[in-house]
Amino acid sequence: MSSPVAVPYIEPWMSGSHAEVPAAGRAVLHALELALDDLTKWTAGLTDVEVHARPLGLPSVAFHLKHLARSVDRILSYAEGGQLSAEQLAVLKTEQTGDESLAALLAEVEASFSNAAGRVHVLATADFETFRGIGRKQLPASLGGALIHVADHTQRHVGQVVTTAKVLVALR
Repeated sequence: MSSPVAVPYIEPWMSGSHAEVPAAGRAVLHALELALDDLTKWTAGLTDVEVHARPLGLPSVAFHLKHLARSVDRILSYAEGGQLSAEQLAVLKTEQTGDESLAALLAEVEASFSNAAGRVHVLATADFETFRGIGRKQLPASLGGALIHVADHTQRHVGQVVTTAKVLVALR
């Protein structure tokens, strides 16, 4: 009996998926998929206590997971030409609190990214140069800038989750 052949990991951007979406939107979708892959991989084995710990004063993994899920929703609201709702503002204030399990936090991220995928599909065909005002002060941005920020902001926080998870494991 032969050993099973290991299939190499193929990053989402090399998978050929989302071919129906214009390239920039497709890149955002791939960034979200890669983020979920990395979050799942690097948080595997962490306890619920570790997820809420702040090793060496770093923000907790729980904070980053909540922030990831919720910031994608907020940035897409701006991309869609809207402002933040009262509910989004209220939820923003809870990102640093709570005692959710790792499973619940990852489920929130997955649900957020799934919702975001549908929104990105719609936005990806629009004119990326369309003005988008950000926040109460209506800071100048564009639809394209907001969409790309979904990807770059997500990857920034994924990197912080990976770093904090490595520190937690090293401190065991």
